[in-house]
Amino acid sequence: MKIIGIVDTTFSRVDMGAEAINELKTTGTGFRIERYTVPGVKDLPVACKKLFEEKKCDIVIALGMPGAEAIDKVCAHEASTGLIQVQLMTNKHIIEVFVHMDEAKNDKELKLLASRRAREHALNAYNLLFKPEKLTKMAGTGQRQGFADTGKID
Repeated sequence: MKIIGIVDTTFSRVDMGAEAINELKTTGTGFRIERYTVPGVKDLPVACKKLFEEKKCDIVIALGMPGAEAIDKVCAHEASTGLIQVQLMTNKHIIEVFVHMDEAKNDKELKLLASRRAREHALNAYNLLFKPEKLTKMAGTGQRQGFADTGKID
C-alpha cells in the first residue's frame, strides 16, 4: 500500500492539511495518509524527510502559508530550497503548496485560495503516484492551482 505524507503548519490561517486529506479521500483507496504538523514553513523540510525515512511515505505534500512581509518571503524561499534538497536526497517528490497571505484581497478570498490550492495539489500528488499519464495529458495546458487555469497557447 502506498503512503501519502501531509505536512502542514500551525502558522497557516487555514487548515490546509485537512483540505488536502479530504480531497485525497475522494480519489479512492490504495493508500494511507500520514500527517505531521509543524510550527512554520522553515520546519517543513525536516518534517518531509522524517516522513520519507520514518514513515516510508512515497510522496509528501508540504503545505504552508507564509506571511506578507519581506522577511516572510525570505523564509518561504529558504523553506522551498530545503524542500528541493530533501527531494534530491530522497529521490521522491514533495509537492510544495504555499499560499502567501498577500495573494488574496481579504480573509474570505484567502480561505478559498488555500482550500482550492491544497485540494488541487492533493490531486496532483495522487496522480503523480497512481496516474502519471493524467498529468502528461495536461502538459502545456496552463494549469494553475488555486486560481483559474490560464489555458493553452495555440
